[in-house]
Amino acid sequence: MPMKISIMDTTLRDGEQTSGVSFNFDEKLSMAKLLLDELKVDRLEIASARVSAGELEAVRKIAAWAQKNNRIDKIEVLGFVDGQVSVDWIKGAGCKVMNLLTKGSLKHVSEQLRKTPQEHINDIKQVIAYAQSQGVKTNLYLEDWSNGMRQSQEYVFALIDGLKDEPVNRFMLPDTLGILNPDETYRFCSLMIERYPKLKFDFHSHNDYDLAAANVYAAIKAGIDCFHTTVNGLGERAGNVPLSSVIGIVKDHFKYDMAIDESKLTMVSRMIETYSGIRIPPNKPLIGENVFTQTSGIHADGDKKSNLYFNDLLPERFGRKRVYALGKTSGKANIAQNLQALGIELDAESMKKVTQHIIELGDKKETVTQEDLPFIITDVLKSKSIDEKIKILNFSLSTAAGLRPVATLKIQIDEQSYEETSVGDGQYDAFMKALKKIYAKLKKELPKLTDYVVSIPPGGKTDALVQTVITWNDGTGDFRTRGLDSDQTVAAIKATMKMLNILENNKK
Repeated sequence: MPMKISIMDTTLRDGEQTSGVSFNFDEKLSMAKLLLDELKVDRLEIASARVSAGELEAVRKIAAWAQKNNRIDKIEVLGFVDGQVSVDWIKGAGCKVMNLLTKGSLKHVSEQLRKTPQEHINDIKQVIAYAQSQGVKTNLYLEDWSNGMRQSQEYVFALIDGLKDEPVNRFMLPDTLGILNPDETYRFCSLMIERYPKLKFDFHSHNDYDLAAANVYAAIKAGIDCFHTTVNGLGERAGNVPLSSVIGIVKDHFKYDMAIDESKLTMVSRMIETYSGIRIPPNKPLIGENVFTQTSGIHADGDKKSNLYFNDLLPERFGRKRVYALGKTSGKANIAQNLQALGIELDAESMKKVTQHIIELGDKKETVTQEDLPFIITDVLKSKSIDEKIKILNFSLSTAAGLRPVATLKIQIDEQSYEETSVGDGQYDAFMKALKKIYAKLKKELPKLTDYVVSIPPGGKTDALVQTVITWNDGTGDFRTRGLDSDQTVAAIKATMKMLNILENNKK
């Protein structure tokens, strides 16, 4: 039978140890509901006992909600080997499960506690007995277990031997300092399972060497069936193993069952990103902004031909959609995928022009989005219909504190070039005054500018394009021209040049 893998998520406790992260009690309650009811994690570690009055208030609120909604057995709190203090704190907060922090390495016992192993075992037994008398269930953390297995396995085994008959639900094996590699993880976890086949073990992985997910893989191979995670990999130092990575490993590499509703992963990850203030890296597996984005044109072409570049991590599983990025590496296939999503078809020549314009924007290191495409298409195709009788040969715009902006303009009209410089109240105003000087010399009139509107594609999702739409009146009526560029003033200049060529074409 396939193994069932369970998750104890510790975002609210261990994740809060991320530098600069602190959740208030309303945020903690909201996250508890998201993790248990939406994402459906099996267990939730929400706090450490004795931390603060604010922490106690948060635990009480979560416990009250959990009790009312039959979730109280899923709520766990870290406790300490401190006689009755932690147990009383946990019970007083309304919780029923304690994760007791014990010492999993001889060095911690002898140097931090300054006790013998037997003294520590006796202290632990007293806490477990008191917890049982108060109706509080106990799981047992072996802090620094990974170093214990490297340096003092006899101590680790003596500790378990002394406690294996106590009423402990699960023994939790943390790689507290994130030191393990997959070979060690497999070997150490296998030793625990082979020596104690009747005990239940969790594995708690930290990411200091960027091996947390690989170590989870090794622990599953060894037979561990419960893992501690945090959403987005929050946690002390380099963080804990991300829940998202464990989902991918368990479901796709082992084909094991989980209770997790992976379709809610993105939503929950984004909410906790907001609460924590810690941004999700764009390339973070499964949950990053870019992980379902194809940039290369050849990949988009392959996707169109029998999904050649798909893997099992289909974005729809996680509430996402595949995106085909637009930039300098885009080919026709990338653009075609985006156009298809918008319901737009272009002929070959128009596609070529649109592709070239996107590549030019990419060369400027601009991000082009699907929302930009209608703007680009309109700009490119309308420009195609205008015969350029007047061309800009060069222009320079400058601005400085305390000085009026200056524009120098050189244009070509009927194969002749003209150059002027002027100052203005803004860069575009200076440009227009330089243009008026040239037209005054030629005894040509410019239409009146009656409206000037700047916009970006709907939704504000792009940093690539600014659209400037200018309304002109030439004495016979109004007409509009638009310019598209990453710079607002340049977009306005492009709109102005279109206006000049429209007038010139109409006159001819």
